Amino acid sequence: MPLTRRDVVRTTVFGDHLTCIYHQSRINRCGTLMDAEADVLDLGVHHLRALVAVADAGGFTAAAAQLGTTQSAVSRVVAEAERRLRTPVFVRTTRRVRPSEQGRALLPLVRRLVDDLDAGLHHLEGYLAGTRGSVTVAALPSVAAILLPPVIAAHRARHPDVEVRVADGLADTVAELLARGEVDLAVTVAAAVPTSARSAGAALGRDRFVLAAHPDHPLVVRSSVPWSALDGESLVVFGPRSSIRGPVDRALHDAGAVPAVVHEAQNVAAVAGMVGAGLGVTVVPGLVLPLIAFAGLRSVPLTPTVERHLLLHRDPARPAAPAVAAFAETLATAPGTLLADLPAVSWTRSQ
Repeated sequence: MPLTRRDVVRTTVFGDHLTCIYHQSRINRCGTLMDAEADVLDLGVHHLRALVAVADAGGFTAAAAQLGTTQSAVSRVVAEAERRLRTPVFVRTTRRVRPSEQGRALLPLVRRLVDDLDAGLHHLEGYLAGTRGSVTVAALPSVAAILLPPVIAAHRARHPDVEVRVADGLADTVAELLARGEVDLAVTVAAAVPTSARSAGAALGRDRFVLAAHPDHPLVVRSSVPWSALDGESLVVFGPRSSIRGPVDRALHDAGAVPAVVHEAQNVAAVAGMVGAGLGVTVVPGLVLPLIAFAGLRSVPLTPTVERHLLLHRDPARPAAPAVAAFAETLATAPGTLLADLPAVSWTRSQ
């Protein structure tokens, strides 16, 4: 009876050896199944590769050339594999080498094992080189919308088998995801990051706060506006959870400016829409400017300069896979080239 796949109940790779366990049977040299205790069949990967090479090449000499070794070495390895299999895999004549009846049943299984092993080694090699794997990044909304897309595109052009997932959220959400170990990296402002993770932070860049208003507003016809000029103005602000709100409140306090009316919204689009409708002016950092362009607002610098410092963080307690390290390097260097023309934004490094 020829060997069937049902006879194989477990296949495992240990180091460079393949161990197959046949259930209550073994194969004699005639290829028949005989009742016995479970029998362990120990084949090295070099045995498997030699069997496949001989089957593909149709002979030992051509297989040896394919494997980069000698004909005698291939012949010895195949003979040893057949001895361990307890069945001839090939029929040898003076003119050719062809699979035996048992070989025609065995070789598809052997080929599948070799293919699976090669695929696994390829994935392992890619993982170690950072060219395969996945990366999860938590980021502020403006970072997720403006900074990350071109950086991810540039990284995928070099590493197409790396998957990058983005979890965007407000500053406290980003900090929580990082602290709970649910993300590999986080891009946020320094004040929002847990102390335990700050030692792993790297400066990406900074964006300056600017005044944005309807083009007809008298403040935006100037070349710059002091923070004190916002005293008595109607102001549209972001909610208290936003990374924008804290610096704006502190700058207004330091300038002694008290807005006459304050409108509050959580969403960037809502803030821009309210300002575009003439409900007041707003203050945003540079990375937010592209997100409010739809409202047709005009922006001018505020003095003295107030900046957000954008940092790339990872929790040092979470091991960084090679794919994570490679993406972190792209994130640290690519913006200086890809986003060099953004107004009110400067980057720490460039490629």
